[in-house]
Amino acid sequence: MTEVRVPTLGESVTEATVATWFKKPGDAVAVDEMLCELETDKVTVEVPAPAAGVMGEIVAAEGETVGVDALLATISAGEGAAPAPAAEAPAAAAPAAAGGDSVDVMVPTLGESVTEATVSTWFKAVGDSVKQDEMLCELETDKVSVEVPAPASGVLAEITAAEGSTVDATAKLAVISSSGAVAAPAAAPAPAAAAAGGKDVENAPSANKLMAEKGIDPANVQGSGRDGRIMKEDVANAAIPAPAPVVSAPAPAAATPRAPVSADDASREERVKMTRLRQTIARRLKDSQNTAAMLTTYNEVDMGAVMELRNQYKGEFEKKHGTRLGFMSFFTKACCHALKEVPEVNAEIDGTDIVYKNFVHMGVAAGTPTGLVVPVIRNADSMSFAEIEKAIAEKGKRARDGKLSMAEMQGGTFTLSNGGVYGSLMSSPILNPPQSGILGMHKIQDRPMAINGEVVIRPMMYLALSYDHRIVDGKGAVTFLVRVKEALEDPRRLLMDL
Repeated sequence: MTEVRVPTLGESVTEATVATWFKKPGDAVAVDEMLCELETDKVTVEVPAPAAGVMGEIVAAEGETVGVDALLATISAGEGAAPAPAAEAPAAAAPAAAGGDSVDVMVPTLGESVTEATVSTWFKAVGDSVKQDEMLCELETDKVSVEVPAPASGVLAEITAAEGSTVDATAKLAVISSSGAVAAPAAAPAPAAAAAGGKDVENAPSANKLMAEKGIDPANVQGSGRDGRIMKEDVANAAIPAPAPVVSAPAPAAATPRAPVSADDASREERVKMTRLRQTIARRLKDSQNTAAMLTTYNEVDMGAVMELRNQYKGEFEKKHGTRLGFMSFFTKACCHALKEVPEVNAEIDGTDIVYKNFVHMGVAAGTPTGLVVPVIRNADSMSFAEIEKAIAEKGKRARDGKLSMAEMQGGTFTLSNGGVYGSLMSSPILNPPQSGILGMHKIQDRPMAINGEVVIRPMMYLALSYDHRIVDGKGAVTFLVRVKEALEDPRRLLMDL
């Protein structure tokens, strides 16, 4: 028996309402066939069948509210799982040899709010033998790279999504045959024929209801669901009238045409399509500037005490905990300490509400060969120095190897960005929305400082706190930065909770 459970609904969404069941107990279901539709306060979620079989018990009825991972229904094994049409029964033996033992390779779960991906690389060709869990291809989304393993052993019989093609979250990528049969090339156009008839699929019931209420003709709504199926959000988008053009509004920078380029210069240029990750980084950073009232305040910190403490204990620390003692754990601890005193820096705006977080999920910005990613250290405020160092080292390695999952980059409440590792002396970091604060660390550099009337050389670092002025006042921002400075210049304050 296979259980059908509520999928991940999205960040901060904890429950949904069962809108419609498309199957009833006793009905035959195929793998990935849509069973029901859930509605949250943000999106409509389709629940596909995780396995083929016969619909068993429906645990959550229509109209019932369910939480994440709640049991919705069960699917039992049965002969009705893949019924063959009676008219085709005599000919069933012929295709069985070619496709009866085949296993579809589907797009894996891409993560919250990710609906499509680009096939970046195939590591196997049609006709190659594959072993179960052997990597077949790699997909690139706007956030992470996703490896697709083989669901079974056999021969790669067909590739339905070529390199460079864009696929949705429910698409079929390839077919594996355990008998070694390879699909004929003529069969390739079949998916296009199915797509052409996709207009006959039934729209989401919630979409039909909304169209009836608003008097919208379905022909005027562009469906975003499977096979062009109209979803509730499609109707909502269609119902919003297009805004009148504003003549005075400047055109977006991206739409500005390039300046003329001479033939000689053009021959020496190289044009490379932006990766999805780079496009997302560009869009999110610009959105952050456009949305938040971003401001940056600066201070400087004498790193002598931290460096002395680190040099004194780093050998014993590594011997006991199996990880090196770096500077990031000191900054993480100092920020967690300061966030308790200035909680608005650890909060976010949700409409007309301010959401204060009584915990710290620390984002640590990391540069990778493919772009900037921000893995999240969850509950950093309750972790020890050793636990923080281990978590940062592990997340950093996974980031550089492109192995981070979507879940590992979501839910951060505050971010640390260390430009000092690249030699940056000072910068103004950009907020990572919806967060309200980000601390920029920089290069430690010996500088002459006036201390007790004398000029001495001290290892100094500039600190930069960028914050959302809509929620954080200047007093709070400066107080936060001063508390971080005090904790780093005298780490004993962290032990005394001062």
